[in-house]
Amino acid sequence: MKLLEMKTVYEGWTKLSVGRFRADDGVEFGREIEDHGSAVGVMPYDAERRCAILVRQFRAPVFARSGGMSLLEAAAGILDEDDPEACARREAMEETGLKLGTLEFVSEVVTAPGISTETMHLYLAPYTEADRVAAGGGLVDEHERIEVIEMPLTELAAMADNGTLTDLKTLALVQTLRLRKPQLFA
Repeated sequence: MKLLEMKTVYEGWTKLSVGRFRADDGVEFGREIEDHGSAVGVMPYDAERRCAILVRQFRAPVFARSGGMSLLEAAAGILDEDDPEACARREAMEETGLKLGTLEFVSEVVTAPGISTETMHLYLAPYTEADRVAAGGGLVDEHERIEVIEMPLTELAAMADNGTLTDLKTLALVQTLRLRKPQLFA
């Protein structure tokens, strides 16, 4: 495979490009590529109380597609700095009001390989009630309007099992926590 040309057709919060490629058999083809950088996702969980903190917020693409659905999801954000762990801690504080200590690395995943260059660093993070130091809710100047939701791990597992946990990063984090710490779901 060879990249022949890459043209940027839009640049703002995200960059959209059109690439021309040549396959090993000589066939040439084009592909659209979206690039807005890397991101983090973190799901805090309380092992003693067997619950997790998630967020629910307006997502314009989901709204445009479904007419109003909001997502229950793990705290997440664009990686503005070089350190994914610092970004995960910052996003958790902004969105959930939690001051996180230990982060348990899960994986760096490709989120939508057919269209986007985004990779996401995923973390699980233990917390206690004492770690809740602020209200959360996101940044006012970014119009995030985030609802902070604490819910039992068994309820999250049931949502994963019945197909109602629709955010992929959150599904991956719930299932990873189930594999790593099954006793929390008993």
